[in-house]
Amino acid sequence: MADRIKSPFGAYTDARDVVAGQDLTGVVAIVTGGATGIGIETARALAEAGAEVAIAVRKPDLAEAAVADIAKTAKGKVSWSMLDLSSFKSIRAFAERWGDRPLNLLINNAGVMACPLAYTEDGLEMQIGTNHFGHFLLSVLLAPNLVAGAKSGWTSRLVSLSSIGHRRAPVNFDDPNFRDRPYDKWEAYGQAKTANALFAAGFDRRFKDQGVRAFAVMPGGIMTPLQRHLPIEEQKAMGWIDDDGKVRDGFKTPQQGASTSVWAAVGAELDEAGGLYLEDLAQAVPWSPEHPWSGVMPYALDPEAADRLWALSVEITGAGA
Repeated sequence: MADRIKSPFGAYTDARDVVAGQDLTGVVAIVTGGATGIGIETARALAEAGAEVAIAVRKPDLAEAAVADIAKTAKGKVSWSMLDLSSFKSIRAFAERWGDRPLNLLINNAGVMACPLAYTEDGLEMQIGTNHFGHFLLSVLLAPNLVAGAKSGWTSRLVSLSSIGHRRAPVNFDDPNFRDRPYDKWEAYGQAKTANALFAAGFDRRFKDQGVRAFAVMPGGIMTPLQRHLPIEEQKAMGWIDDDGKVRDGFKTPQQGASTSVWAAVGAELDEAGGLYLEDLAQAVPWSPEHPWSGVMPYALDPEAADRLWALSVEITGAGA
């Protein structure tokens, strides 16, 4: 991949450094899950560069604290709005409140990882239901807003957060919700993160002619509230932390973990691109056994699988696009 797209930054660049010197005044952004972890750092970096940022979250206390924290250094306006991605009703209510306001950046950052088997109120397995189907519905409902935002002089972008976890499983189209097969929390996470990548490819293909580009992002290994369902012993067994509780080398800070999302949102190197899987502030290389901790699986960018997932998502969410 000699011609793969790269940024001028390194894997451990802070998100703030990615937007340093940029003026995002007039840019309107939504960051889901923007109250903690890499979400709050993504929102902070954009707001400090002048963007108007709305964080979409389901916990008012965390939201209020995050907005107050970001506002200390923000040049742009910061606000929050209720969004529970495990509820189609909540997602539709969020989109209704947003109305017809133009939108430039939709950063689908929120997620759940490796939780016990549970179902959303709409009957979907919690990980793919929240991480993919919830974000699909939100994105399709806000697609007209992104198209309107693209007419304001800014290219609109959708950023879909995937993970190295996508290599654990492709999407199981026969039983995505684990109704007829044994539940495996990591397989469920893997297919949800594969779905996040396929969705970016599908969204980009459908909306690029209207000025909206989409990217999938692998943020890196970061200790955030995403690990809430993993016991310490399991994290030790996976080699994430040692016996003294020290995080292993190679993990990023939340500020570093947010940087690829921010580059996907505003990087000039991506102006003529879309549908890509980005990692460490560059277009990812194909996964290989020689380098198992980086790269993207071919099934996560497969156009046929992306179309199949889009059709399934329209059917499940009732949202056409």
